[in-house]
Amino acid sequence: MALVVAVVAVVLLNVYAATLVWLRSSVYGVRLYRPMLSNIGLSAVPVFAAVLAVAGLIVLSPVVTVAASLSTGLSAGILWTYLVVGTLLWLLFFPNSIYLITELNFSHRKDGDPVPLWFDIVQTLTLSLSGIANAVLSLAVVQTGEVLIIADANHTGAPPAGSWAFAAAVIVLGAIGVYLGRYLRFNSWDVKHPVGMLRKLATHLRQRGRALEAGGFVLTHAVLIALVYVPLYLLAWGALLG
Repeated sequence: MALVVAVVAVVLLNVYAATLVWLRSSVYGVRLYRPMLSNIGLSAVPVFAAVLAVAGLIVLSPVVTVAASLSTGLSAGILWTYLVVGTLLWLLFFPNSIYLITELNFSHRKDGDPVPLWFDIVQTLTLSLSGIANAVLSLAVVQTGEVLIIADANHTGAPPAGSWAFAAAVIVLGAIGVYLGRYLRFNSWDVKHPVGMLRKLATHLRQRGRALEAGGFVLTHAVLIALVYVPLYLLAWGALLG
């Protein structure tokens, strides 16, 4: 029951964030800030990707079972290929959720804006929280899948250290992705041009103070997400076992 409540809460946060963005325009007569709506949609992609990955495993299980009857190595190869590819695809979109934290810069406000500051505070805070919630939910789904599929389907103790190492790496990579998106304007699909990305990143970091700034940005954002994620995941894990 607790897990259902958590999922409903995440959905409601996303709906409320989108509603506030729409109300800002309709109530105060200002231009609809469409980038926020787009970012809400992109933020939810990792959640859908994580759920689809789990559903795909259920669909794939008969194939793995048949392959196992022919060769253990074949079944393991199919399973690991699916897990690696699915995880990498999900990871590409994971930073889109954390990215909403950066909306707290209020860049959408203009001089003489008729929208009260209190409304924009609630709107952008809700937007950021919805992104964090999406990040937490999608990572929790993937980490749990790792425990149940890779570690032990009957695992009943605390989450294995390996799953925590995976979660930590994802959080750090997510923070790096947010930095690349905010300061270098990279998108998830820019990985199709890795050489260009690396060249632009190298040029950026060679600027005075940029490397230190990037390190501080990644560290502070990663710690924030970890402080939110770890206790919530432990509570969810306890509810799952209970």
